[in-house]
Amino acid sequence: MFPYVLFDLDGTLTDPKPGITQCVQYALRCMGIEEPDLDKLEPFIGPPLTDSFREFYGMVQEQAAEAVAKYRERFSEKGLYENEIYPGMKQMLEKLKTAGCHLAVASSKPEHFVKKILVYFDIDGYFEVIVGSELDGTRCQKEEVVAEALRRFFPDGNIPCDDIVMVGDRKFDIIGGREMGLHQIGVAYGYAPEGELEAAEAEYIVHSVEELEKILLP
Repeated sequence: MFPYVLFDLDGTLTDPKPGITQCVQYALRCMGIEEPDLDKLEPFIGPPLTDSFREFYGMVQEQAAEAVAKYRERFSEKGLYENEIYPGMKQMLEKLKTAGCHLAVASSKPEHFVKKILVYFDIDGYFEVIVGSELDGTRCQKEEVVAEALRRFFPDGNIPCDDIVMVGDRKFDIIGGREMGLHQIGVAYGYAPEGELEAAEAEYIVHSVEELEKILLP
């Protein structure tokens, strides 16, 4: 059992597809781009938004920043709640907490929104540390988020890396965890394209919350 568990949010604890894709669609429309197929916007789930707008739609930094502002316009009102917690997740968090595990959320989503989502699903009380990006766009890379979570857990800098695991659905979670010297679990029930978690060389790969629980609570 890992005494410390860091969870990604989107595609790991909750399924945010309806909210994220519709907010991206809205932002693109505001930028003069029509994208009727929400499935094509799935790659926006996970990475920092600014990076995705630049990569997938060729926006320069200023355009991407404007698109992110439009995204948040809708997200703060509606998209935040167009989201579902994965079946069995709350029960697993309860078991982990009862077993004495120390839990954290480490997400590239703005911390303000992360906390709101956790409260909405009534799971905020399971987490001792909740870290996200800043609204000004800083601390959005996964390794920065993980580093901040570790700093809050271990302010003295004495980090027991072998006792900590990062759980996430994208390569960013796996690579970010590894760069900080942590164990990593890739959850294939999230939004990684086929083969991404394998290519990122995740230490463990699971396909359901039940499989995840077997590793975290052997």
